Amino acid sequence: MKVEFAPLNIPLRRRLQTAAVLQWVFSFLALAQCCLAAFVLLALSDWWMVALLYAGWLWLDWDTPTSGGRRSRWVRSWTVWEYFRDYFPITLVKTVDLDPKKNYIFGFHPHGLVSSCKSSLSYLVSRPEGGNVAVIAVGGAPEALDARPGALTLQIRNRKGFIKLAFKHGAQLVPVFSFGENELFDQMENPSGSSLRMLQNRLQSIMGVALPLFHARGVFQYSFGLIPYRKSIHTVVGRPISVAQTPSPSSEDIESLHKVYLQSLTELFEQHKHTYGYSEDQHLTFI
Repeated sequence: MKVEFAPLNIPLRRRLQTAAVLQWVFSFLALAQCCLAAFVLLALSDWWMVALLYAGWLWLDWDTPTSGGRRSRWVRSWTVWEYFRDYFPITLVKTVDLDPKKNYIFGFHPHGLVSSCKSSLSYLVSRPEGGNVAVIAVGGAPEALDARPGALTLQIRNRKGFIKLAFKHGAQLVPVFSFGENELFDQMENPSGSSLRMLQNRLQSIMGVALPLFHARGVFQYSFGLIPYRKSIHTVVGRPISVAQTPSPSSEDIESLHKVYLQSLTELFEQHKHTYGYSEDQHLTFI
């Protein structure tokens, strides 16, 4: 394999963008394991009291991730996030204004490598003051196994939990499609029925998370590695679908709203696909 190295005269700004993405890749793949190893080492050392205090705090703080988290304006203002955004770059495209007095569920497509928690979503969209948005990757873990450049297959036909959640809390449904999302990584070929896909499905059923064997570029070369490609991402937020609060929706209610959502998502993709590099014969496939 021929290795394509990055030029030496790349501007500092682009180097900092790559560093910002590198820290995200490290956080996603290895930060939890490093923290666990540090905890074990502390527990087995003379500093065991620090590990004990941390374990106590962890127990007291256990529900925080599912009840709004802990926002920090200081952390959110870090320049690293600007470099991270500009690496791709990422653009958020708003098609309509949203009423700040209402709560919304954004159905995000296609699936990247991010999971969702039902209790966390419920906490956000049940707050009576409104102005909250819960984003759910509807395709779930199985869709991540099909995420590769050019892929437009969405696992959504049998996924109706987010529809029930919208009915339960009267949250407005908003289809969202991120053009360019699947272009960030390549993935080893794993067609349905292959040994690799069967192994991935088995591990997913045991652990609850998908394990796609993805790859892209490196820090100083463009031929292999785990850093995503520099591809533009345009996340288009569609028009909200009005949902009346129904604590116990019927099967017909759920099926009807689900069809409306699929139609809205299809229209959103078809309306914007030419703008972001898709051809006329490319369409979404729902499975």
